[in-house]
Amino acid sequence: MLSTNATLWPMIAHAALVFFLYWLLSRKRAEAVKAGSAEAGQFRENRQEPPESLLIHNNLKNQFELPVLFHGACLALYASTADNWGTVALSWIFVLSRYVHSYVHLTSNRLRYRRPLFIAGFFSLLAMWIWLAVWLALN
Repeated sequence: MLSTNATLWPMIAHAALVFFLYWLLSRKRAEAVKAGSAEAGQFRENRQEPPESLLIHNNLKNQFELPVLFHGACLALYASTADNWGTVALSWIFVLSRYVHSYVHLTSNRLRYRRPLFIAGFFSLLAMWIWLAVWLALN
């Protein structure tokens, strides 16, 4: 039997990415205000993101789309004891795809690189949900 704590580490790793992105967004926004290309009030009302922080803002929003299903799957696998080394490996594939996707998004932002990374994460997550459904149906 797998130590179910192994299921939680990919979630922690993804949370670390999100915290880093919030820190980076805050830094870029502060720099934009200091440089005069943005006003602090526009962030209060979320009127417009300056070019300096737009990619970070968009990437951060990405971390609350498909990853919500990731965290749900991990918690459901953990609670139902359906987790195993295969689901842990799929979890790490998902998280690594999110890290590399974020890197590409924040640097070159080339869709030809981002899309395959998204697809890898998508299918690893889909496999986790399929395994959970099979596990629940058989137990």
